Amino acid sequence: MNVIRFLGGKSTLFVLVSILLIGLIIVVFKEVSFIFYPIKVFSSTVVLPIILASIGYYLLRPILRLLERVRIPRPWGILIIFLGASGLITLLVFLVLPFLKLQINNLVDEFPTYFKKLALDIDTFLRTSIFSSYYEKLDINALALVESAPDNVGKFLTDTVGGIAVGLTSFVSALTGFVLAIVTVPFILFYLLKDGEKLPKVFIKMLPPSMRDDAEVIVKDADHQISSYIQGQILVAICIGIMVSIGFKIIGMEYAVLLGVIAMFTSVVPYLGPLIAITPAVIIAIVTSPFMLIKLAVVWTIVQLIDGKFISPQIMGKSLSIHPITIIFVLLTAGSLFGVAGVILGIPGYALLKVLITHLFKLFKVRYNKHISEEKYQYDIPD
Repeated sequence: MNVIRFLGGKSTLFVLVSILLIGLIIVVFKEVSFIFYPIKVFSSTVVLPIILASIGYYLLRPILRLLERVRIPRPWGILIIFLGASGLITLLVFLVLPFLKLQINNLVDEFPTYFKKLALDIDTFLRTSIFSSYYEKLDINALALVESAPDNVGKFLTDTVGGIAVGLTSFVSALTGFVLAIVTVPFILFYLLKDGEKLPKVFIKMLPPSMRDDAEVIVKDADHQISSYIQGQILVAICIGIMVSIGFKIIGMEYAVLLGVIAMFTSVVPYLGPLIAITPAVIIAIVTSPFMLIKLAVVWTIVQLIDGKFISPQIMGKSLSIHPITIIFVLLTAGSLFGVAGVILGIPGYALLKVLITHLFKLFKVRYNKHISEEKYQYDIPD
């Protein structure tokens, strides 16, 4: 009954009619979904540049606020930020990317050798281990499998390219959309930096006066969640990349900088990211020597301890307050639904949803307690 009253009804019939109407709306929407196709196309085109520009906005907003504190006007502050970002991107393109490209090419060329040696080492180990009798019954020719691997990979690539060729039009369309998104990001980012502080106020003014106070709290909390997550995650990723590169350089690991960059990018995915990052490093270490594998384990353990005990708690704090099991379930679900984008954006999306549901639940409790107070008040008044 309390839930029914909170929803605005007075009887079970109200709930049943509401459920029926919702079902009818879903059926009608399914039948006329073609009408909303232009909206779907518009949304899919706009979402990517808005997400990228929003990430840039939350990363650059603290710098803009710092410039405003030293009495630099906002337009000039935005110009300084854009010039600095352009210089940094140019530096990366001309100095860092060629080095990374060389390491990537070398790793791609040598990876078949690494893979072949790893497969043969595993085959030798299994033939001399306690599982040798079971392994020999499988009658696996490791050398033949390794030598046929390039042909199988070539066939796979041929089939893949053929499949892509069939859908070449959609591929070109997707590529064009991505390029347009990248081109439009600076313009969206400029207006976000210029008027981003005003957008929440404009949105709140559009609401009825009775809802503005609650909406203001939700918007501020959501803004804090997004800002803390994006800024903290980027800083943590940079720290991890630097530590991994330095650690791998110290122990003499090949492709140390490239592996550090991989660790930096994959660390934005909680729990699953480190597992993805360490996989190529483990393969290289096993092929190099057993002692290199031990040194790799030591370096990786130290990096994870420093990150878990010092860096993440100081930078990220408890801003999200999400249980690790919940994070894993969110990553698996969002990844299955939306792919790579879901894995990257699943956690902040869940954090925003959590903020909204938490505040709605608080409003429910306030309204529920109000109904209880009114009932008690009416009950206490004598006839």
